Amino acid sequence: MMPAHEASETQTGRKIPNHTDPILQHAAEKAGCNLKCIYYDRSIQSLMSADSIRPVITDRRRKYEIIAVFSTGLGKFIFMDFLQWKFPFIITAMVAWTVYVIYRSKTAKHILPYWGFRTDNFGRVTRRMLPFGLITLAAFFVVGYLQHTINLTWHIFPILLLYPLWGVIQQFLVIGLVAGNLQDMQHNTPRPTGIIVLTAVLFGLLHYPHWWLVIGTFVLALFYGFVYLKDRNVYVMGLFHGWLGGLFFYTVVNRDPFAEVFGKLLQQP
Repeated sequence: MMPAHEASETQTGRKIPNHTDPILQHAAEKAGCNLKCIYYDRSIQSLMSADSIRPVITDRRRKYEIIAVFSTGLGKFIFMDFLQWKFPFIITAMVAWTVYVIYRSKTAKHILPYWGFRTDNFGRVTRRMLPFGLITLAAFFVVGYLQHTINLTWHIFPILLLYPLWGVIQQFLVIGLVAGNLQDMQHNTPRPTGIIVLTAVLFGLLHYPHWWLVIGTFVLALFYGFVYLKDRNVYVMGLFHGWLGGLFFYTVVNRDPFAEVFGKLLQQP
C-alpha cells in the first residue's frame, strides 16, 4: 500500500500527493469512485466546483430561513406600501440580511458559493440569461410604445447603478433561500417544477397591488428559478433583475422609482 505522503500518478502522467481532505473525499464519493487519491484532471476539477460542495444545513434551519423571507415580504407591505417608508425599509432589509450572510459565511464553510455568491460561473450564467434578457427588453419597449408609457429620464441612470444591489438581495431571498432550500430539503422535497412555480408566485405577489409588476416579475421569476436550480449565481440574476426591473418601470408602468424612493430626501431643505 502506498504511504499517505507519497505522490500517486494520474491518468495524465502527472503526480500529486494523496489527499485526506473531506471536501476532496466528498467529490470522489459524488463521482461514484472509491478513490484513495484525487486525480488531477478536468473531470475532478469540475467535481470540485461550487456546485458539488454543499454545506450541512438542517431542514429546521432551512425552514427558519424561508419563514424569515416571508416575514421580510410581509414587512414590505407594512413599511413600503402602507407606511410609505420605502427607503428606510430597503436599507434596513439590506443591512439585516447582509449581516446574516456575513455571519453564516463565518460559521458555515462554502455557504456563499452554495447560495450563489460566486464568480466561477459568471460568464456561463450570463450567456444563458442574455438572450432571454434581450427579448424581454425589446418586449418592454414594444409594450411601452403601444401604451405611450415610455418615460426615460436621467433618473434611470442612478437606478441602473443602485437597483442591482437591491436585486441581488431579492434574488438571494426569494430564489436563493426559498427555491434553494426547498430543492435541498432532506425530507419532503418538492419537485423542481413546483419549486419554480411557487417562488415565481411569491415574487409576483410581493409586487401587489401593481398588476403589471405582478405579471412581469412572475414571468421573470419562472426563468430565474429555472436557471438558479441548474446553475446558482445571484450576482448575475441581481444584475438582470436590477436592469430589467428598472427599465420596466420607465417603459411599461410609467413610474419613477428614483423619485419614489429618494424624492422625499431630495425635497428636504
